[in-house]
Amino acid sequence: MLTAKTLQERLKKMTVFVAVNSAKQVLGTIACNVASAEEGHLRGMAVLPWMRGKGLAAQLLEEAEMELRLSGCVRITLDTTEPLERAMRFYEKNGYRRSGRVSDFFEMPLIEYQKTLP
Repeated sequence: MLTAKTLQERLKKMTVFVAVNSAKQVLGTIACNVASAEEGHLRGMAVLPWMRGKGLAAQLLEEAEMELRLSGCVRITLDTTEPLERAMRFYEKNGYRRSGRVSDFFEMPLIEYQKTLP
């Protein structure tokens, strides 16, 4: 969960895309940054439950990928956990594959996905 302080830190280091409706309610977010000369990284992908399945997540992902492509990235990584099965299916549907790298996230496997940009 982001705090005001961690949000400020993320905003300093990452580009954050926020989808809002006409009432200025936040419907979804995604953040990205250039991790190295050719690699971008995604973080903080979230869409409100009642907005899922309407294409919003795909639009946010597309914007973040375009941002990283324009920054010279040829590969994108992201990390997720096994309880987020729906997210893993979404990423796989959008061309992301498990890299084989698994790290620890509060005693839970953190699975890295990657995608090579066209």
